[in-house]
Amino acid sequence: MAGGVPGEAQSWQQLLALILAATVVMGSPGPATISVTAVGAAFGLRPSLGYASGVVLGTIAVLLVVAAGIFGMLASVPGLAPLLAIASAAYILYLAFKIATAPPLAELGSTATKPVFLGGFMLAVANPKAYVAITAVFAGAASQADTLSVSIRLLVLATMIVAIHVVWLLAGTAFARFLRNALASRIINLAFAATLVLTTVLAALR
Repeated sequence: MAGGVPGEAQSWQQLLALILAATVVMGSPGPATISVTAVGAAFGLRPSLGYASGVVLGTIAVLLVVAAGIFGMLASVPGLAPLLAIASAAYILYLAFKIATAPPLAELGSTATKPVFLGGFMLAVANPKAYVAITAVFAGAASQADTLSVSIRLLVLATMIVAIHVVWLLAGTAFARFLRNALASRIINLAFAATLVLTTVLAALR
């Protein structure tokens, strides 16, 4: 019994370290997180849930790909990484345009084009930062002499992915009350669109 206490304490320390690493590395501003925030600000909470769900599930798919070691094999395929980067950049530029030109929330009608689940999923899957960040966190945890199983690490990181994107989405929708005004809406949407493009460029340069 006495011998089990240090082991349990070590497990909790490793779990907290994993959560902290995920928060810092995966929760930092990037194309996916900023896009969720920008979409939430431009379109409001409910219309953004489909897109945000796509980003979350797409990022969890990246997590599973990394955990299965598939990312290492894909990374060795000539020309695949640049292709993913180009696809991601193209969609991000399109998304930035949609955000920048979104009308004030008060004018959003049923015909307004909103980012959808598939767009969010594809952005997450093609997002280079997701692979780098998740690989860093997952490999960092696996390299330690820890007692956390792969399934526990996957569960914790999947939960963190959901929590991180929910926080970013709520942060974006906090701006929604300012977006009833046409001028404020245009300024904030342009700022988010520019930030989305900037974070994408910075992520590509790392």
